[in-house]
Amino acid sequence: MEYKKIVSVTGMSGLYELLSSKPDGAVVRSLEDNTSKFISTRQHNFSQLESIEVYTTKDNTTLAELFEAMKKSKEKIPDINVDGKALKTYFEKVYPDMDFERVYASDMKKMVKWYHILEKNKIEIKVKTEEEKEAEDLKNSKPGHIENAHVKDMKPQQMNPKKIESRGVK
Repeated sequence: MEYKKIVSVTGMSGLYELLSSKPDGAVVRSLEDNTSKFISTRQHNFSQLESIEVYTTKDNTTLAELFEAMKKSKEKIPDINVDGKALKTYFEKVYPDMDFERVYASDMKKMVKWYHILEKNKIEIKVKTEEEKEAEDLKNSKPGHIENAHVKDMKPQQMNPKKIESRGVK
């Protein structure tokens, strides 16, 4: 199972592996009980964990970077059922740059729960390096069209010339 195939589904707890997608939804498998089901996009939204960011006091960070900090930390990961103060204390030690005014206790609880699910399923959390981020940005950016560079200097009638035809009406 790859980290990039893991999704969160709105209105449903836990994490899911994206098995296949369709225009009207997706087939997913729960990481908690391994059941597969079709989820409609009419009722639910999907968020890939790879694309989720967390508010920090500096630049936002990816969820993968936060999970990596949790993994490297010597602090004991709290239980899912702890109160908000204990979660805040834990994240202040593990990731002090987190913006605690915009990241709520419910968000921190969800991050801890997701981390436990990923660890239980032995999913390798892959943090993108700066080089990979730059390569992806270059891939997603659209190059300028050199052959159309002169278009901005043209008058509107020169851009789309219309051919006037005679229909034999005199």
